[in-house]
Amino acid sequence: MPRVLAYLITWGTYGTRLHGDKRGTVDRANNEYGQPILRSDPQRLQEERDRLKFPPIVLTAQQCGFAEDAIPSICEQGRWSLHARAAAPDHVHVVLTSPFDPTTIRRLLKRWLGQSLSGKWPLADARTWWAEGGSIKWIHDEDYLHNAIRYVERQRIHQMQ
Repeated sequence: MPRVLAYLITWGTYGTRLHGDKRGTVDRANNEYGQPILRSDPQRLQEERDRLKFPPIVLTAQQCGFAEDAIPSICEQGRWSLHARAAAPDHVHVVLTSPFDPTTIRRLLKRWLGQSLSGKWPLADARTWWAEGGSIKWIHDEDYLHNAIRYVERQRIHQMQ
């Protein structure tokens, strides 16, 4: 197996990317590489909305900027080498290098970033900032790494405009 150079880790905010959404999703039964994404399904989308415990979380521009500013120190705390980060109203992207398990890294990123956000914008009623899970792309070659960094940096620039 090729050496892993980095990971592109992405996760969503709570309730903003539900199965059945017109943008397409993957679920536990349909998540293998090469499988098509799930198509729009209004009935499933409504069922997912009905199961939400709280209203969806949409980050403000100020919260996105705060998150982007907090991620470098969070990566330093985890001893991960940060390459790029971007926070959007409904998701966060991070490209980093680490010898540690990427699923654990994603869990800690979400926990520590959520704690930082809650320090400034406390959530009521046991709400959470983030959806369950997220995406981890394993980056094995330099071209993919550079493309991932550019993609995430463009997301960040887009949010600043």
